[in-house]
Amino acid sequence: MDDDLAFDVFSRACPSRGTLEHVTGRWGSLTLGALYESGFRFNELRRRVDGVSEKMLSQTLHALERDGLVHREAQPTNPPRVDYGLTPLGRAVAERLLGLIRLVEDRMPEVLDARGRYDEARGAVLEGASTERGGR
Repeated sequence: MDDDLAFDVFSRACPSRGTLEHVTGRWGSLTLGALYESGFRFNELRRRVDGVSEKMLSQTLHALERDGLVHREAQPTNPPRVDYGLTPLGRAVAERLLGLIRLVEDRMPEVLDARGRYDEARGAVLEGASTERGGR
């Protein structure tokens, strides 16, 4: 691939857009964050990423492996053992992603306050609209 090629995630045809989707999607970001902590076998990773289905985790791991972020190592044992870990690129991406995750976690009181104000204002607007139409 040409190293001089400029990538622009805002361009519909840019391949970086697909990678950004893999990284920032719910399961991709949680998977990368978990793998930053340590390598995992599939079922260990599934337990760590609470709520992900086997199918979604498998699809997520395949996409991240294809993008060069996750390394999959199959051990020739009986039963087969497969370990997942981050590549150097995956570690760099996960490190930045974890910064965003920490920021969001740290600022959740502000988010919850904003949600409450929004919902309260919306409720007042919806109640008014309902009253105007003859409801309540």
